[in-house]
Amino acid sequence: MSPVSLPMWLFALLLALALVAACEWMLLPAVRWYFRRKTRRVIDDVSVRLNIDIPQFKLTQRRALIERLLSDPKVLAAVDEQARAQTMDRHQVFKRVRTYAREIVPAFNAYVYFRYGYVLAKTFAQMIYRVRLGHSDGEAMAAINPRSTVVFVMNHRSNMDYVLVSFLAAERVALSYAVGEWARIWPLQALVRAMGAYFVRRNSGDPLYRTVLQRYVQMATDAGVPQALYPEGGLSTDGHLRPPRMGLFDYMLKNFDPDGERDLVFIPVGINYDRVLEDRSLLRRADAAPAPGGVWRSLRITLAYVGKQLLFSLQGRRYRYGYACVNFGKPQSMREHVRSTGIDFRALADEERRLRVSEVGERLMAQIGRIVPVLPVPLVASVLLRGPRAGMAELDIKSAVHLAMERIEAAGGHVYIPRADRNYAIDVGIRMLTLRRLVILQDPDGLYRVNPEEVRLVSYYANSIAHWLGVPASAPA
Repeated sequence: MSPVSLPMWLFALLLALALVAACEWMLLPAVRWYFRRKTRRVIDDVSVRLNIDIPQFKLTQRRALIERLLSDPKVLAAVDEQARAQTMDRHQVFKRVRTYAREIVPAFNAYVYFRYGYVLAKTFAQMIYRVRLGHSDGEAMAAINPRSTVVFVMNHRSNMDYVLVSFLAAERVALSYAVGEWARIWPLQALVRAMGAYFVRRNSGDPLYRTVLQRYVQMATDAGVPQALYPEGGLSTDGHLRPPRMGLFDYMLKNFDPDGERDLVFIPVGINYDRVLEDRSLLRRADAAPAPGGVWRSLRITLAYVGKQLLFSLQGRRYRYGYACVNFGKPQSMREHVRSTGIDFRALADEERRLRVSEVGERLMAQIGRIVPVLPVPLVASVLLRGPRAGMAELDIKSAVHLAMERIEAAGGHVYIPRADRNYAIDVGIRMLTLRRLVILQDPDGLYRVNPEEVRLVSYYANSIAHWLGVPASAPA
């Protein structure tokens, strides 16, 4: 038999195809099996060690969730309606729906969440702040029916909120966040999806998109997926709590069945910081157009900041940014709310339902305001803004802060006092403000006064507790 000769290019092509086939049929299944086994071990570990029951919906493959969403009757009805209204080909409309579904649906990975996400969140949070869990109603939390869908509702002070709450809540639940478009950049997008977050387009005017998002949120809620919401819809740019935006609340309550298998429980969460990483950027955002560069510029600034902090660590010059504190309030059962008020959200017309949902949101925001931690920097900032323009002596500051603490505690607020030492807490607040040159110590008078060039920034911190003490006279309206 005579040998068969092949051109080199054909031999290379056949070899490449053989390698692809080997990878597809042998290597990739082995890799998938390896990681699935590690994921199962993690799930078993957290189920036993942390007593966390991860809903099956959260563990379902992303591809299956997308197909389930695409075959949902309400989504298909919206496709038909849009096709008729815009005289478009139904296939083209359905392609848009598929794009929306692929954009929204997360790809939760228990191994990434508990083996990497938790560790990174804990390490980063404790590297930047002295992280503290302040107030928590342990008995009420323990009394929640394990079959309930739990939703943490919190104020939005910083992008560190995601890291902080994920770290502090990780021993109770694996949270699913609604994340804005800022996180849709590579490689952050893949990591955010693996942590179980779903992307939301803010201010989308497309009814088809809203239908797809609504159905995903309702599916996750019906399946008992623990979630975290920021009803303010964005970061506070002046320090005050912002009015709630009710879109996701409405999606959750629209189909809520008080006699169904699962209760819907909202847990108010209050967050505050002695220093917000983005404080100056937020003030600029409040009175100017967004800076050119958008998300990529923000990413460059963040990476530069992290690099500088690592350099300071190596030089022994890095200091943490004071205290970051989280308070958990009393859980609010929607089953009890429906039974006590006689309001069934399913039976209401759209306008009436939105009004009732707004009442729920406003009540939750009021509860969040009552549990926002009162920290040293906001306290000292509030006192100095109310004091004489010439400045205040240290003893006068301490006397005024003590009175403010007593007033807040008497009204039911939660003042975090590090080391249970009020004088130490006040010293921390003064030191943090003077180190940043937000407050100036005038020698030889020994008086502390707000730096005239930094009044807005000092007011930003004072405003975080303004609902207890009122807006300072020297703060901008």
